[in-house]
Amino acid sequence: MTRAITEADTSTYLEIQHFYSRQMSYLDSGDVTRWAETFTEDGVFAANAHPEPQRGRAVIERKSREMADSLAAQGIQRRHWLGMLHVDDAGDGTYLAHTYALILATPAGGQAEVRLSCTCDDVLVKTGGRWLVRHRQVYRDDLPK
Repeated sequence: MTRAITEADTSTYLEIQHFYSRQMSYLDSGDVTRWAETFTEDGVFAANAHPEPQRGRAVIERKSREMADSLAAQGIQRRHWLGMLHVDDAGDGTYLAHTYALILATPAGGQAEVRLSCTCDDVLVKTGGRWLVRHRQVYRDDLPK
């Protein structure tokens, strides 16, 4: 039996929009532990820029820490801007969220520039009153899908 996917209601849409605002601010501020905690324990972070998906919250946190440390050592501040959010209720307790993502980089004392343009497809679940990412797929626009 296939489930019908329907557009999420306004309240859920706003909750998810709020979730993304907080999630990205954790990453951009370097709080990768808190950012990783927005994924389920068995969460997956996949990207067409990575040879293999990152599987599990601990791996996601470790890889994010490596990136945050590298950017800090280079004096680069990253900002993620998510927009064009579209949310669907998958009908099985999960929600499918699609966003456009712009990643800006600002070197210390320098000008901000758009570093990457991407789309992001998430499978979200609400657990214990909190939204969590079960699976994230990022597609950089400059790379083949």
